[in-house]
Amino acid sequence: MEVTGEPPEERVLTPRAAKLRIVLASLLVRAHRVVSVDALTDELWGDAPPRTPTATLQVYVSHLRKTLRAADPRHGRDALVTQSPGYLLRPQPGQLDLTEFEELHDRGHRALEHGDYAAASDLHRRALALWRGPMLADTPHGALLGGAATWGWQVRTSALEQRIRADLQLGRHHELIGELRALVSEHPLREELHAHLMLALFRAERQAEALQVFASLRGTLIDELGTEPGPPLQRLHRRILGDDPELLVSGRAAAPPSSALLPRRLAVGLPAADPSFTGRTAALAEVERWLRRAPAGSCVAIAGPAGVGKTALAVEAAHRAAEVFPDGRIYLDLHPSGRGPLSPTEAMERLLRRADVPGPLPADPVELCDLVQRLLAGRRMLLILDSAASEAQVRPLLPTGAGSTALITSRRLPAGLSGVRPVLLRVPDPDEARAMFEVAAALTRPVQEPAAVARIVELCGALPLAVRIAAAKLSARPHWTAAVLADRLADEGGRLSQLAVGDLAVRDALLAAYRAASPAERRAFRLLGLLPPGAFGLWLATAVLGVTPGEAQQLIEALVDARLLEAAGAADTRPGRYRLHELLRLLAVELVADESPAAVRAATERMGDACADAAAYADALLAPGRRGGDGAYARAQGYDGGASDHGGGGAHGSDSRRNATGHARRPAENDHGLSLLLGRGRGVGSGIGAAPAPAGPGPIGYPPPGPAEAGPAWHASAVGHHPLDWFAAEQATLVAVAVAAHAARLWRPTIRLVDSMSCGLETCAAWDDWLTTHTLALDAAHHCGDRRAEARLLRSLGDLAWQRRDLQEARECYQRARLAAWEVTDAKEYGRTLVGLAELSLGSGRLDEAVRLLNSALSVVSTPVDIRGRYDALRALSLVALESGDVDAAVRSFGECLELAGALRDRRLEAYARRALRTLRAVPPSGCGGEQEAHWAQPSGVEVRPGVWRLRTPALS
Repeated sequence: MEVTGEPPEERVLTPRAAKLRIVLASLLVRAHRVVSVDALTDELWGDAPPRTPTATLQVYVSHLRKTLRAADPRHGRDALVTQSPGYLLRPQPGQLDLTEFEELHDRGHRALEHGDYAAASDLHRRALALWRGPMLADTPHGALLGGAATWGWQVRTSALEQRIRADLQLGRHHELIGELRALVSEHPLREELHAHLMLALFRAERQAEALQVFASLRGTLIDELGTEPGPPLQRLHRRILGDDPELLVSGRAAAPPSSALLPRRLAVGLPAADPSFTGRTAALAEVERWLRRAPAGSCVAIAGPAGVGKTALAVEAAHRAAEVFPDGRIYLDLHPSGRGPLSPTEAMERLLRRADVPGPLPADPVELCDLVQRLLAGRRMLLILDSAASEAQVRPLLPTGAGSTALITSRRLPAGLSGVRPVLLRVPDPDEARAMFEVAAALTRPVQEPAAVARIVELCGALPLAVRIAAAKLSARPHWTAAVLADRLADEGGRLSQLAVGDLAVRDALLAAYRAASPAERRAFRLLGLLPPGAFGLWLATAVLGVTPGEAQQLIEALVDARLLEAAGAADTRPGRYRLHELLRLLAVELVADESPAAVRAATERMGDACADAAAYADALLAPGRRGGDGAYARAQGYDGGASDHGGGGAHGSDSRRNATGHARRPAENDHGLSLLLGRGRGVGSGIGAAPAPAGPGPIGYPPPGPAEAGPAWHASAVGHHPLDWFAAEQATLVAVAVAAHAARLWRPTIRLVDSMSCGLETCAAWDDWLTTHTLALDAAHHCGDRRAEARLLRSLGDLAWQRRDLQEARECYQRARLAAWEVTDAKEYGRTLVGLAELSLGSGRLDEAVRLLNSALSVVSTPVDIRGRYDALRALSLVALESGDVDAAVRSFGECLELAGALRDRRLEAYARRALRTLRAVPPSGCGGEQEAHWAQPSGVEVRPGVWRLRTPALS
């Protein structure tokens, strides 16, 4: 018994429990008929039912209904119904093998009675192909199932005998002898099978062996049953003794006169079986199943990318299904090496020549097509049509009558052919690919380096052609180890050149697929080589191709159809994702050299801009208000990376920042630049929590614009509702694009992209990528003289150093950022660097200095401009208050933080502020708790930023 889901996955859903199989089998053998509760109870438990058999049976039925719904979501819900006095199972047409077998057997029997032996043979062969072993062998039998199993085996034997009778009438006696010898050994008392064997041997001019079969059967019957063979077998024996010539005449219909040109028997024109073929179990079983059950006028098509092993699979399946096609199997390469694909006329001529059709062939394509069909008429033949280029090329070759079929291999699925059974062949999983490598290499020597073999398979992208070439290369060089080969394949620039041996080369196979594409598809393939490795979304492809989303979708799907690109599949749960196979990506990287340098630079810039826009959208969701005036959609709003949203000036800033020599005047340690940035009109509080009130109506009156209000629609589609998940999935791509933009000397796109990545990198704790990208962006800012960007990037690198506890590096970065921000009058960045320096002072115990820095920062960051900056300053001020033991001041500051987080619509900051307040409010007011208050003011750990804790040792506490 086997229950499978719908194609293409065909998940196996067979119940494991024996009782469930008994109930299901009982309903299946009586499909479309009611099976009573009593009959099911007897079948399940016999004379010893449980105390509540009906309730237990209902549980079993409920489980089966769930299984049927999983197997067929459309009809499974209504397949099993309750109908007095029991249950009724109604499978859809074509869903139950038993029903299909009965129908095919009945049609075959009628064809045999009407003398249509070719149809009878074909129908019975397809019926028998549905059997995988004794009926219900894995299911316990009661009276009902035992009788069904016996009936099934008898009717199967009857179908087998009728198929053999039809084959004998078609003159296939030579092919039947071996099968019949096995059958009479399996059924030593079955007289009809012995009769078929005697007749086949006689027609094969082996009269003595035919008489010996009769003598052997007679002896067995006398010894075991004490009886002689029946009258029909005795008459056949006498006719063979008399050399009756009428026994040599089969009932095969006479062929048309024009068939005199055709050979009587066809030689097998099939490549030899590959001794190293391994794996592909599921695909091979699917192809075999289709070949054995293919109805008249149908064909099987194996589609997949270049080098995936389509031809090897087709040849292996043809060898395994040899007994199904006793009249011949012919292999035809429709795209010979060194030339273009064959025309339909050339293909028909080659097929007829391979079939040994003598004499001159017709010049008219219509007559050629008729001759091909006459060649196939009345025969069971398999045509392997390899490397098909189009439907038009193979259509004249396809058998139209019963018995014969075609097995097509092609990169593109020939969906335009009627009756095509598709088998999509994909790159095998790593374990299967490793087995391929080891079997191929072991033909000359065993390989005992599992780690190196796994690395080789990974570098080959598990592509079977590449794996086999790598194995052959290792076998051809006894002085190499697998590790040596892996090291040679590690270089991306030379990998395709390394994957060549003899006349086999991965590059040639991939180039053939590339050259078969249209010019627009080839250009798109080349430009996609600029993308980093891994899966990518349509939004990024649209950018790098420089077309509209609709045009990009068409090009992408065309490349998928051409097997130059693949859908990302189950490994990537996000929809609309694609990837280049690693070796195809390396080919695209090579071919992009065909594009002009200007085109490559423009595509790289578009790619960088798209990544920056998407990352900025995610950044605006992750950290609302973090970027302020150069926020989520700065490029669309005219941001150039250098201009100040306060009117400050470019690379050098205001002249007031410079002395007479033109050099920047460094602010003194106690000169926080407030007079230059904001003037002296505001006072600076001298105590903890004494920051000046913000101008204007307060933080709640200044909510930042939501991303959906400011950005184009594609951002929301690309990023989705979970920006952190998006960033984590795209992080490697964003980093690679930033590196590529910097390498192309695209300074401002590099800065924009890295700016947009800062929050995501910090949230994901991606410290190495944070350092790499921001160092590159800092270099880009230096090249284009953008001191404002330098201030942001240096401050971010200071945050990174603080996270890593490299406090000296953090101080240096903050000091440099402070100077750059002061030069260009960037109040926001200036204030944030003061917060960073204050946290360093706090960490080293210099609380007075931290207070001065934070009060200065609060004077610099004004609420309407930089809500997040004010939040950070108040957060740090709360920690200073906590360190000083002033819980009330900490509560006030965290309370304002909560209001600011609400204005920002930042749930993460809001949750952090709520956690702090909840803990602080659990502490008694100042002066009331004494010992408890002092204990909480010096805890073993403090959450200094959301998710970042500073731990204390007992000595420090």
